Amino acid sequence: MQKLKEKEAFVIRILVIIFGSFISAISVNCFLVPHNLLSAGITGIALVLRYCINTPLGAVLLLLNIPIFIVGIKEIDKDFIIYSLLGTVAVSVFLSVTTPIIPYIQIHDIMLSCIAGGVLNGIGCGFAFRSRASQGGTDIIATILKRRTGQEIALLSMGINVVIIGVGVLVMGAGLELIIYTLISMYISTVVIQKMIDGLDHKKLLWIITDKEVEVSKALMTALGRGVTLINAEGAYTGEKRRIINMYITLTQIAKAKMIIQDIDSSAFITISNISEINGGGFKKSVL
Repeated sequence: MQKLKEKEAFVIRILVIIFGSFISAISVNCFLVPHNLLSAGITGIALVLRYCINTPLGAVLLLLNIPIFIVGIKEIDKDFIIYSLLGTVAVSVFLSVTTPIIPYIQIHDIMLSCIAGGVLNGIGCGFAFRSRASQGGTDIIATILKRRTGQEIALLSMGINVVIIGVGVLVMGAGLELIIYTLISMYISTVVIQKMIDGLDHKKLLWIITDKEVEVSKALMTALGRGVTLINAEGAYTGEKRRIINMYITLTQIAKAKMIIQDIDSSAFITISNISEINGGGFKKSVL
């Protein structure tokens, strides 16, 4: 039974990565290319070469990724690299295969096109990241930097891609409008990627100050299945000593937690903070 579940998970992971690659390819071919818009990452470099000397987009993308994967093998676990290689090959293939449909799926309004392209590309890359993979290129570089710096991968990708877009603009001699449209598309893609990575499992930190910390703690642990830490504290003005409740939960548990606390102590003081990553303690393994 366990082996069957593992096999199903393996197949689903591959299909999700391939599907995400297909969506990304559609976003580039059908929404960016018709308006000579650039894209983020190595795809952006491949697009510059296509616009300037009409090189095959998929083949160039694959070739440009070779040195990046060589570096990535030394820096990132093999599981991530292997599935990222799948994503890279799939994107390259789909960029070639979907070229004939470009005339049939076009939006003449450049703003709508850059928005649609950004959303679709973000969804495609997001599917890969949710499957602990990528579509190669700067995704690999950003993943390496994330593990070294702890910064959000979407922000790291944005920084790297701004540099790439800048170089592409200089080479192409693009006008200001094209630059702005490209940045809009890239920003939308970055936001969507981060939303896809966070999903509904975005973590929250609760600080709860209440006179009924024991009752509140027991109720939260029972209802949410999460651990609670009681921290000794002292009021700076009153000198009053009490215990503050510290608890990590997911975004979907916020409403229920607040209801439980207020039912027990309507005057409880609650602070909620965003947490970028938690490993262990019953939380799902980080996407990257």
